[in-house]
Amino acid sequence: MSAIHDRYRRYLEDLSPAMLGDLETYVTADVRFKDPFNDVRGADAMGRIFQHMFENVQDVKFRAHDMASEGPVCFMSWRFEGKLRGKPWAFDGASIIRFAEDGRVAEHIDHWDAGGDFYEHLPIIGSLLAFLRRRLAVE
Repeated sequence: MSAIHDRYRRYLEDLSPAMLGDLETYVTADVRFKDPFNDVRGADAMGRIFQHMFENVQDVKFRAHDMASEGPVCFMSWRFEGKLRGKPWAFDGASIIRFAEDGRVAEHIDHWDAGGDFYEHLPIIGSLLAFLRRRLAVE
Protein backbone atom coordinates (compact mmCIF):
# COMPACT_ATOMS: atom_id res chain seq x y z
CA MET A 1 0.00 0.00 0.00
CA SER A 2 1.32 3.43 -0.85
CA ALA A 3 1.90 6.19 1.68
CA ILE A 4 -0.64 8.37 -0.17
CA HIS A 5 -3.34 5.72 0.18
CA ASP A 6 -2.51 5.24 3.86
CA ARG A 7 -2.65 9.01 4.41
CA TYR A 8 -6.24 9.10 3.12
CA ARG A 9 -7.17 6.08 5.26
CA ARG A 10 -5.90 7.88 8.37
CA TYR A 11 -7.88 10.99 7.43
CA LEU A 12 -11.10 8.95 7.14
CA GLU A 13 -10.46 7.09 10.40
CA ASP A 14 -9.82 10.35 12.29
CA LEU A 15 -12.52 12.39 10.52
CA SER A 16 -14.53 14.76 12.70
CA PRO A 17 -16.69 17.81 11.96
CA ALA A 18 -13.70 20.05 12.76
CA MET A 19 -11.63 18.31 10.06
CA LEU A 20 -14.11 18.82 7.22
CA GLY A 21 -12.40 22.09 6.30
CA ASP A 22 -9.29 20.06 5.36
CA LEU A 23 -11.16 17.87 2.87
CA GLU A 24 -9.70 19.59 -0.23
CA THR A 25 -6.23 18.68 1.02
CA TYR A 26 -7.23 15.03 0.45
CA VAL A 27 -9.66 15.17 -2.50
CA THR A 28 -9.71 17.00 -5.81
CA ALA A 29 -12.08 19.94 -6.33
CA ASP A 30 -14.14 17.80 -8.75
CA VAL A 31 -14.00 14.54 -6.77
CA ARG A 32 -16.80 12.06 -7.38
CA PHE A 33 -18.30 10.56 -4.22
CA LYS A 34 -20.88 7.79 -4.45
CA ASP A 35 -22.61 5.69 -1.82
CA PRO A 36 -26.03 3.96 -1.73
CA PHE A 37 -27.78 7.32 -1.20
CA ASN A 38 -25.63 9.86 -3.06
CA ASP A 39 -23.72 10.33 -6.27
CA VAL A 40 -22.14 13.78 -6.26
CA ARG A 41 -19.24 15.69 -7.77
CA GLY A 42 -17.12 18.22 -5.96
CA ALA A 43 -15.37 18.55 -2.63
CA ASP A 44 -18.11 20.85 -1.33
CA ALA A 45 -20.82 18.29 -2.10
CA MET A 46 -18.77 15.49 -0.51
CA GLY A 47 -18.21 17.67 2.56
CA ARG A 48 -21.96 18.31 2.85
CA ILE A 49 -22.58 14.56 2.87
CA PHE A 50 -20.07 14.08 5.68
CA GLN A 51 -21.53 17.08 7.57
CA HIS A 52 -25.02 15.58 7.23
CA MET A 53 -23.67 12.29 8.60
CA PHE A 54 -22.18 14.01 11.66
CA GLU A 55 -25.43 15.91 12.26
CA ASN A 56 -27.52 12.72 12.19
CA VAL A 57 -25.21 10.02 13.53
CA GLN A 58 -23.55 10.29 16.93
CA ASP A 59 -20.31 8.65 18.09
CA VAL A 60 -19.13 7.96 14.54
CA LYS A 61 -16.28 5.46 14.27
CA PHE A 62 -14.78 4.36 10.99
CA ARG A 63 -12.03 1.73 10.79
CA ALA A 64 -10.39 0.28 7.72
CA HIS A 65 -9.74 -3.45 7.92
CA ASP A 66 -7.84 -4.24 4.75
CA MET A 67 -6.43 -2.23 1.90
CA ALA A 68 -5.01 -3.26 -1.44
CA SER A 69 -3.81 -1.03 -4.21
CA GLU A 70 -2.73 -1.23 -7.81
CA GLY A 71 -1.37 1.98 -9.24
CA PRO A 72 -3.81 4.84 -8.60
CA VAL A 73 -6.65 2.56 -7.44
CA CYS A 74 -7.13 1.46 -3.85
CA PHE A 75 -9.62 -1.02 -2.44
CA MET A 76 -10.52 -0.61 1.24
CA SER A 77 -12.75 -2.82 3.39
CA TRP A 78 -14.07 -1.11 6.51
CA ARG A 79 -16.50 -1.02 9.44
CA PHE A 80 -18.71 1.95 10.29
CA GLU A 81 -20.19 2.35 13.77
CA GLY A 82 -22.31 5.03 15.38
CA LYS A 83 -25.65 5.78 16.96
CA LEU A 84 -28.63 6.63 14.78
CA ARG A 85 -31.59 8.05 16.70
CA GLY A 86 -29.88 6.93 19.91
CA LYS A 87 -29.59 3.29 18.82
CA PRO A 88 -26.37 1.49 17.91
CA TRP A 89 -25.79 1.25 14.18
CA ALA A 90 -22.92 -0.66 12.61
CA PHE A 91 -22.17 -2.17 9.23
CA ASP A 92 -19.33 -3.33 7.02
CA GLY A 93 -18.55 -2.03 3.58
CA ALA A 94 -15.91 -1.51 0.95
CA SER A 95 -14.66 1.44 -1.05
CA ILE A 96 -13.00 1.75 -4.42
CA ILE A 97 -10.85 4.86 -4.40
CA ARG A 98 -9.09 6.32 -7.42
CA PHE A 99 -6.30 8.83 -6.88
CA ALA A 100 -5.34 11.69 -9.17
CA GLU A 101 -1.73 12.26 -10.22
CA ASP A 102 -1.29 14.84 -7.44
CA GLY A 103 -2.09 12.18 -4.79
CA ARG A 104 -5.54 13.46 -3.93
CA VAL A 105 -8.69 11.36 -4.31
CA ALA A 106 -10.47 11.81 -7.65
CA GLU A 107 -13.18 9.20 -7.04
CA HIS A 108 -14.46 7.49 -3.88
CA ILE A 109 -17.19 4.90 -4.32
CA ASP A 110 -18.63 3.20 -1.23
CA HIS A 111 -20.40 -0.16 -1.38
CA TRP A 112 -22.56 -1.39 1.48
CA ASP A 113 -25.96 -3.03 1.97
CA ALA A 114 -28.36 -0.10 2.41
CA GLY A 115 -31.35 -2.47 2.54
CA GLY A 116 -30.08 -4.65 5.36
CA ASP A 117 -27.91 -2.09 7.11
CA PHE A 118 -30.26 0.89 7.00
CA TYR A 119 -33.78 0.41 5.64
CA GLU A 120 -34.47 -2.73 7.69
CA HIS A 121 -33.91 -0.64 10.84
CA LEU A 122 -36.73 1.78 9.98
CA PRO A 123 -40.22 1.36 11.43
CA ILE A 124 -42.77 -0.39 9.20
CA ILE A 125 -40.68 -0.61 6.02
CA GLY A 126 -37.95 -2.42 7.95
CA SER A 127 -40.27 -5.24 8.95
CA LEU A 128 -41.48 -5.60 5.38
CA LEU A 129 -37.94 -5.68 3.98
CA ALA A 130 -36.78 -8.20 6.59
CA PHE A 131 -39.77 -10.40 5.71
CA LEU A 132 -38.96 -10.18 1.99
CA ARG A 133 -35.30 -10.95 2.60
CA ARG A 134 -36.26 -14.11 4.54
CA ARG A 135 -38.74 -15.15 1.85
CA LEU A 136 -36.21 -14.72 -0.98
CA ALA A 137 -33.33 -16.44 0.81
CA VAL A 138 -32.27 -19.87 -0.40
CA GLU A 139 -32.71 -22.42 2.36
